[in-house]
Amino acid sequence: MDAFTDIRLAGVSYAFGTQTVLNQIDLRIPAGTVVALLGPSGCGKSTLLRLLAGLTRPASGTITFGERLVADAGWAMPPEQRDIGMVFQDYALWPHMTVEQNVAFPLKMRRVPRAERDARVARALDRVGLSAFAGRKPAGLSGGQQQRVALARAIVAEPRVLLFDEPLSNLDSELRDALCRDMATLLRQLGITAVYVTHDRREAEILADCIVHLSAGRVDAVRSVTSSSGETA
Repeated sequence: MDAFTDIRLAGVSYAFGTQTVLNQIDLRIPAGTVVALLGPSGCGKSTLLRLLAGLTRPASGTITFGERLVADAGWAMPPEQRDIGMVFQDYALWPHMTVEQNVAFPLKMRRVPRAERDARVARALDRVGLSAFAGRKPAGLSGGQQQRVALARAIVAEPRVLLFDEPLSNLDSELRDALCRDMATLLRQLGITAVYVTHDRREAEILADCIVHLSAGRVDAVRSVTSSSGETA
């Protein structure tokens, strides 16, 4: 992966009926930065992620990935054209497929040749530590292993942007902490632009370079995360 993108939101608002969910969001995420969207339920963080994914359209403002306009008032580029990967809270794995088949699915949809597809799937599974589980079905995996499969599927197509929708919230605290650290290491290795939605401050501080605090549909604060060495990320 060597072609990443920055993300810019300018004056982005979204309303559900008469209720304003996001109000004039201005935000820039530099290429290769991992940003955590942190805030309580109902603050607008999941809606913002859906706007970045192309699953909904802004009422006003613009969203750009690099030089590409991907959304403005009433219009949104479809998700499949945005070069993104997504990791969901509920894993979203196909139970009838093996681990290898689940991870290969995005490449199959893109008609990637078989030899290249196999190589990229093997590389993605190795990155998440699941090479030995390629032939298993999701039902034979733990929750943490299933989330690793979802992560491998998200990175296998080498997207420019990764989006995470509270992916660890279904795991117990010990496993969540360990997997969060593993994901942080992987994201640093990939150097990819990522946006991670969470209500857990500890997760945000482990994973992100920068934390964006949302409150009542507005950006309340933006804070760089300090590493254990005392340097600002």
